[in-house]
Amino acid sequence: MWVKLCCLLLYFLALFVLARVFEAVAWYESGFLATQLVDPVALSFRKLRTILECRGLGHSGLPEKKDVRELVEKSGDLMEGELYSALKEEEASDSVSSTNFSGEMHFYELVEDTKDGIWLVQVIANNRSPLVGKVHWEKMVKKVSRFGIRTGTFNCSSDPRYCRRRGWLKSTLIMSVPQTSTSKGKVMLKEYSGRKIEVEHIFKWITAHAASRIKTICNSEHLKEEWNKSDQYRVKIYLFANLDQPPAFFSALSVKFTGRVEFIFVNVENWDNKSYMAEIGIYKTPSYILRTPEGIYRYGNNTGEFISLRAMDSFLRSLQPEVNDLFVLSLVLVNLMAWMDLFITQGATIKRFVVLISTLGTYNSLLIISWLPVLGFLQLPYLDSFYEYSLKLFRYSNTTTLASWVRADWMFYSSHPALFLSTYLGHGLLIDYFEKKRRRNNNTDEVNANNLEWLSSLWDWYTSYLFHPIASFQHFPFDSDWDEDPDLFLERLAFPDLWLHPLIPTDYIKNLPMWRFKCLGVHSDEEMLETLQDSESDSDSENKEVFSSEKEVSEDDDLSAFHSRSEGEPQCSAETCSCASKYCHHEPYERKARSYGSYSTAGDMEPDWSAWPSEMLHCTECVVCLENFANGCLLMGLPCGHVFHQNCIMMWLAGGRHCCPVCRWASYKKKQPYTHPQPLSSDTPS
Repeated sequence: MWVKLCCLLLYFLALFVLARVFEAVAWYESGFLATQLVDPVALSFRKLRTILECRGLGHSGLPEKKDVRELVEKSGDLMEGELYSALKEEEASDSVSSTNFSGEMHFYELVEDTKDGIWLVQVIANNRSPLVGKVHWEKMVKKVSRFGIRTGTFNCSSDPRYCRRRGWLKSTLIMSVPQTSTSKGKVMLKEYSGRKIEVEHIFKWITAHAASRIKTICNSEHLKEEWNKSDQYRVKIYLFANLDQPPAFFSALSVKFTGRVEFIFVNVENWDNKSYMAEIGIYKTPSYILRTPEGIYRYGNNTGEFISLRAMDSFLRSLQPEVNDLFVLSLVLVNLMAWMDLFITQGATIKRFVVLISTLGTYNSLLIISWLPVLGFLQLPYLDSFYEYSLKLFRYSNTTTLASWVRADWMFYSSHPALFLSTYLGHGLLIDYFEKKRRRNNNTDEVNANNLEWLSSLWDWYTSYLFHPIASFQHFPFDSDWDEDPDLFLERLAFPDLWLHPLIPTDYIKNLPMWRFKCLGVHSDEEMLETLQDSESDSDSENKEVFSSEKEVSEDDDLSAFHSRSEGEPQCSAETCSCASKYCHHEPYERKARSYGSYSTAGDMEPDWSAWPSEMLHCTECVVCLENFANGCLLMGLPCGHVFHQNCIMMWLAGGRHCCPVCRWASYKKKQPYTHPQPLSSDTPS
């Protein structure tokens, strides 16, 4: 996860550097930057009209270029970036979709239940023609969609009862606007009553109703009272301009940020005394002033702060975000990070997409689960101070120059999605190249595996779960017996207990007790070495005598072992009875442990039982390899109490036989510990 996060941060850094490169190239070719101001006098009449349409100012009654230019200057400074965006938006011929309502519930869900937007709905009465023709309606939809106004058509033939109840007996236009200034307030529906059915007149009617929601200040006394007033709004944005009404984008934003930001229009057209404006720091008009508890911020002085709906919307969202805005941002970041797995994962193509789908599901599920308690905590009343401090941090950080660059880059790449996707793909291919180069020396098979090989290994892993029920919720090994011999799968189908073989984890083997077998009166290797060094001066006759005595003891051990094997069970040949191969081919189901609880050693050498764990049974022979325990050999015990050579029982368990060779008790299941009886002093070994 951390690798993908670092790759995503590196990608964002590359986007930031690439945007600066584009700005340098544009400055070198054209000689201006996006933040450079444009003189409206040098623009053509078509470009000036395009700027007014993007800002939402009517110009139908202004035939002269001079009047249009003055209106542009009164609405705000024009930058090269805004001019470029406006011209590009005009050239775009994408048709904007309009909603067709199917009935009352559909209309109520989208229009009346939407508290933070404006709707324009054309109602077509039953057996009547629409009020606005098809051509003019398409122009109207395209014009109002620039300001976030949604449109739709309600045909009364689909629900005539609802139209009669509403009084829609003739075709008309309906506009829905939030009635109050609080978030999620009531919505009021207004009907168009004008006589002229033209796009400009209908647009003026829409902007007039939207502007009526904005608080308007017409004198300095009212401004002073409003400026010093403290109410529920922590963030206020003022527009100081010499206009009859605020631009349409300003009115549309006031609806969108209802309950979060208060929009105030200060009309300075007929002001004689502007001394108070100078006192609060307003020296020129038009000016967009953002007032927060932290101070005053002049909108339009930094990169990307254009006089448009899109630019100011991203600016206000960064200052006063909703929980939904943060969730959408986290969703985008998490999915971008998850898609990095497509390039980080090496191997077959199908493997990459399988891992990608798994990562997408995991990350999105964890994101939704982690957001649920956050939403619950935000509803608690004593977290209001935490919420206020969080918004204060947002305001401090997003009014910096770096934040303005980030917002400008976001608007640039979101308006050029092909560039964003191509750079993401190029970044992913670079990650894939370096990751493949890093892993080539470590694991060649994983890098060069094709789709067929990976699917085959996936099928083997799947069948190991399909034909073996899971015994626990621990991590299970992926190795299967079928990897060595594919015919084993067909052979095992003949056994009726195939479904009764559980897949047992082998982690418990590391916890089994191990110790070394020792005999009383026998020295260790170090002690024997010291003794040999001290006895170098002894005679050869003494050495021969010691050697002959040890040889006799060894022969006695071999003879006793031979007799015990011939009495207890049949003797195995040397070809099939080695410790490494005998129990792999023969499972001693009918073998019986001999002399448990007793011992049989050569001469008078008695095993040192004090070194044995208390729960282990006393014995001197391994029933797997049928050999006596030699002094110093490594032993391992099972939960049932039986003891074996460590190598023998390890090979037994690794072969899939997770039970004791003697009593068949499960080797991974605990058993009541065995209590040794206290031996009498007169007991002698048998």
